[in-house]
Amino acid sequence: MMMSFFDQFMIHTFMGIPLIILAMLFPLMLFLNPTQQWLHNRTSTLQNWFIINFTKQLFLQINLPGQKWALILTSLMLFLMSINILGLLPYTFTPTTQLSMNMALAVPMWLATVLIGLRNQPTMSLGHLLPEGTPTILIPPLIIIETISLIIRPLALGVRLTANLTAGHLLMQLIATATFVLLPMMPTVALLTAITLFLLTLLEVAVAFIQAYVFILLLPLYLQENT
Repeated sequence: MMMSFFDQFMIHTFMGIPLIILAMLFPLMLFLNPTQQWLHNRTSTLQNWFIINFTKQLFLQINLPGQKWALILTSLMLFLMSINILGLLPYTFTPTTQLSMNMALAVPMWLATVLIGLRNQPTMSLGHLLPEGTPTILIPPLIIIETISLIIRPLALGVRLTANLTAGHLLMQLIATATFVLLPMMPTVALLTAITLFLLTLLEVAVAFIQAYVFILLLPLYLQENT
């Protein structure tokens, strides 16, 4: 029996096997391997269409050196979408509700964009810290503010993904608990609550896709500044 609403964010085990392992490996089974045929099945064709169009949309405004990141960013987005959706299933675990995992994804990607900018165009990368024409008296505080805003970027990426998924899961748990409590006392109200839970579940499915997309969408924006 669940003793706390936050128990759903703990790593559950089944027969001594942590479900986090299944949650991390199962997305690989959702994407079919291509065959030698001209036309694949409908699922594989739809997956290829989505991946191609997403990659084009994501890197439409990025120059040629930045487009080398297409493979890793597209793969990361598909991975995040898959585990976000799997977290909505019963008796599963959502790894992206853990801030440690999201930061482990956000910090290296952000740091790579910064290091690329410092290597390829150090003057322009450092110029973002101090806009042209700044009065002399404002130079020290402005550099400090811009540096903090630069460092806080990976934190914003990780916290945004964690907070949105955690809030959605908690809200679903609260409404589900209210439905079971109200069912013997007020069936009509319980039915309305169940309908609300169903609509919220559909919203959470959309959030699972949107948050993965936003996480990846911001990285090319950081990359565009440094390539």
